[in-house]
Amino acid sequence: MSSIFLRRPRLGSLVSLALIASAGLRLSADVRLHPTFSDHAVLQRGMTVPVWGTAADGEEVTVEFAGQTKKAVARNGRWMVKLNRMKASAAGADLKASGPTNAAVIHDVVVGEVWICSGQSNMEWPMRASFNPEADIAASANPNLRLFNVTKRRSPVVKTDLDYATHAWAAASPDSVRNFSAVGYYFGRTLEASLREKGVPVGIIHTSWGGSPAEVWMSSEVLSGDTEYALDILPQSTRDLIRWEHAVQTWEEKKKAAESSGGTFSENRPGQPWRPSELYNGMLANLMPYAIQGAIWYQGESNAGRAWQYRRLFADMIRNWRHDWQQGDFWFLAVQLAPWDMNRKRDLSVIAAEVGDSTWAELREAQNHVASTLKNVDVAVITDVGDKDDIHPTKKAPVGDRLARLALAGAYGQKIDAHGPRLQTSAIRGTNVVLTFKDAGNGLTTLDGGAPTGFTVAGADKKFHPATARISGPNQVTVSSPMVAAPVAVRYGWNNYPVVNLANSGQLPASPFRTDTWKVTTQTPGSSPR
Repeated sequence: MSSIFLRRPRLGSLVSLALIASAGLRLSADVRLHPTFSDHAVLQRGMTVPVWGTAADGEEVTVEFAGQTKKAVARNGRWMVKLNRMKASAAGADLKASGPTNAAVIHDVVVGEVWICSGQSNMEWPMRASFNPEADIAASANPNLRLFNVTKRRSPVVKTDLDYATHAWAAASPDSVRNFSAVGYYFGRTLEASLREKGVPVGIIHTSWGGSPAEVWMSSEVLSGDTEYALDILPQSTRDLIRWEHAVQTWEEKKKAAESSGGTFSENRPGQPWRPSELYNGMLANLMPYAIQGAIWYQGESNAGRAWQYRRLFADMIRNWRHDWQQGDFWFLAVQLAPWDMNRKRDLSVIAAEVGDSTWAELREAQNHVASTLKNVDVAVITDVGDKDDIHPTKKAPVGDRLARLALAGAYGQKIDAHGPRLQTSAIRGTNVVLTFKDAGNGLTTLDGGAPTGFTVAGADKKFHPATARISGPNQVTVSSPMVAAPVAVRYGWNNYPVVNLANSGQLPASPFRTDTWKVTTQTPGSSPR
């Protein structure tokens, strides 16, 4: 682990000292629970559960829940207790925090599984805009699936003062689900249904923002403590901010001139650029150290132009979250970038014949790289549910379901199919390359019943050509091209919009991959992943 994490303060001090300096925080003599603790809250089973809030400095606070009584003294206006490990319970109970003059009580609190869902627009994408959502919304009422949505907020400094009026847990219902993250809802729905026999409620906390790059979800200490980020990400952000300020000034002058002459002015005000750490500060830090089982993450589109850097950045972001949450190596499940043809409106036959570089393929590889090098990290493959002409594919149910499968197999140890075929080995046999896969289930197949598509082959000249592929064994595919007499490398689905069909017996699609280690387009001279 990088020293940038070893220099970070312990979370207890972060919560009790640094975070109380949040702008606009109003301390009150009354005992209050943090807004993440509201009616219908879900507390994480099987681990110590921090409960915190505000009170007058020096005041003793007593927290009572499920037969436990814990006490703490407010320091700098904040207090925290830690409840002992609890078993799952769907029977709602009161949680009470009391002081000498008042008590804060929340009702219908259950104990189960809590997951964070975060990322950019494909995670933010609401149920109402997903594929044929009305039947699912109408059938969504479920008191054992509960939702919490974090209001969007940018901040240059760490804040913990969530608005009580706009933050509260709610049981799944047509009203609460309609505008909630579709991926988050479908993930929670599948997870709750799978754990229902054991009486385990599920809580989903949604915090995402469309267009956000990974670095805005990371702390300033981590970014400034890394040489590459300090020399690349932070200066670029400053340059973007300066350009934006100039653009706004120009826009305001044009607007004023148009209004002075009695004309109309319809040009939109330039959008504000992202600043590193601003969503970590404004949205994510509010949730720490709420006890969770893990996180699901759908992001990467905004970092595709820096895909090689993402091999480090994504890993450091996960380490950042885990370090600051102080709940160990909790599960972190990402969605592989969806297929997209960059709005070029091309026929599938043209896309399928395309051979070349792809920053989106490189970003997918970066996601897989992090999953292969960090503990308890995995990636859901969705090559079969993209939209070639829309960066926001509306079929979110399969995405949530595949994330839930990864969670059930990983975090909960269920023996289920969770992965599609993943490359294990490749061997050159004359003019052929034989690829062996793990996670083939009862045998490799294709989603459309045809021959495998999406493979390319290159020789020593590093020029790739479309290849012919056939399933040659339960877990093997043989690939060749008449244009390559002496094959050296194979790539699969190496496109922005992969036209691919390889799957296992459970109809889970194979992940794109490459067998070569040749330099890719986003790889800078001398760069290497940590």
